[in-house]
Amino acid sequence: MFSTWDSLLKKLMAVLAVTCFLGWLFKAHCLGGGWTGLEQYTTGCYSDAVPFWTARGLANGAVPYLTGRMEYPVLTGILIAVEAVLARPFTAGTEEGPFLAMTALGNAMLAAVVMWHLWRAGMEPRRLWAWACAPALILYVGHNWDMLAVTFAVTAMLAARDGRLAKGAALGGLGLAAKLYPVLLLPLIGLQALANGADWPDRIRRGVIVTASAVGAWAAVNLPVALISYENWSEFYRFSSERSGTAASIWEITGMLGIWSTDIPQRNLYSAMLLVLGFAAIVGFGWRRHQAHLWVLFGPVLAWFLLVNKVYSPQFDLWLYPVLLMTAPRLRPVALFAVAGIACYFAEFWWFAGNEGGWPATTPTHIAIAAGVRGAAMLWIIADAIRLPPPAWIAAPKREVLFDADKEDVPAAA
Repeated sequence: MFSTWDSLLKKLMAVLAVTCFLGWLFKAHCLGGGWTGLEQYTTGCYSDAVPFWTARGLANGAVPYLTGRMEYPVLTGILIAVEAVLARPFTAGTEEGPFLAMTALGNAMLAAVVMWHLWRAGMEPRRLWAWACAPALILYVGHNWDMLAVTFAVTAMLAARDGRLAKGAALGGLGLAAKLYPVLLLPLIGLQALANGADWPDRIRRGVIVTASAVGAWAAVNLPVALISYENWSEFYRFSSERSGTAASIWEITGMLGIWSTDIPQRNLYSAMLLVLGFAAIVGFGWRRHQAHLWVLFGPVLAWFLLVNKVYSPQFDLWLYPVLLMTAPRLRPVALFAVAGIACYFAEFWWFAGNEGGWPATTPTHIAIAAGVRGAAMLWIIADAIRLPPPAWIAAPKREVLFDADKEDVPAAA
């Protein structure tokens, strides 16, 4: 039995490696040209790693937060610094190719870590294959560094699934130290601790431990940097509150189409209000069905957050896709989300190309159509998550006892 599954894991990892290599080729085919012909937009090969290499001083040895600016949270900044150190011996002058290679390699390794954890947890094969062949990995394995937060979020969810809530909260806190969005998982883990204790003193004790685990993990990596270089450390939070939005967000789409214009303070306020209301509604309607595993609601909560947030950068699809593979009751809306995400990616970058006289070129209407289809898929996913039971593998035991060796060597939950 285990040899069969070891063989499956090898196949999954091999296909995942091919997927990540295609992602590297997707970004690397524009290297060497200096992006002189808008190819970063027309072919979709844009990567944050390319401008970061020189604009943040990485090529000259700048250390994020200490001697260089960094608009990412601390753990992501540390990852960027490590990859820069590894790339520098292979770089001639300001050549960005080795740094892009290290970025893609680091993300590919993190994607493999996610695969290993999902396989070990006993996730059903079709969902594992969906991760191994993920379109989001092709688009974003060389795009930036969000896979670090994705890895923390996935492992935090799996810890919560196994009942290790303090560990899940700590991993979620580290995810928050890599990117903002894992903070949405932490209240769900906290509610899990409060909802299922033996009595209220025990529930409160569990809640305190979970909260302390999350805060302690976040503070352990953030406080030293904040004390040494507060201005550079806080740039991420200032940048997040001050940026206006992105072309595929609902606020920017309604503004560009002349439906409803909003300024930055309004977007900050309205998106926060909608997030709180949506979070409460999702938890409220999903409470009875999911009380024993409230962390499952991270999928619809994250989907709602992306729908109402003032910023929907293309790579945000990478945040949601593995969470949906883990938690979505059905995969059809997830497939629609993935396809629409590809359309949104090119609609947005071709709009950038059109703004500078390039071709292919799109308009805000094209972006609205693609984002509308993606948004419909996300609303479908939210509705499913509230009214349908979670995937069977979530409630099943861990992999070692998920399969019956006396029967066919297939998941008992399949």
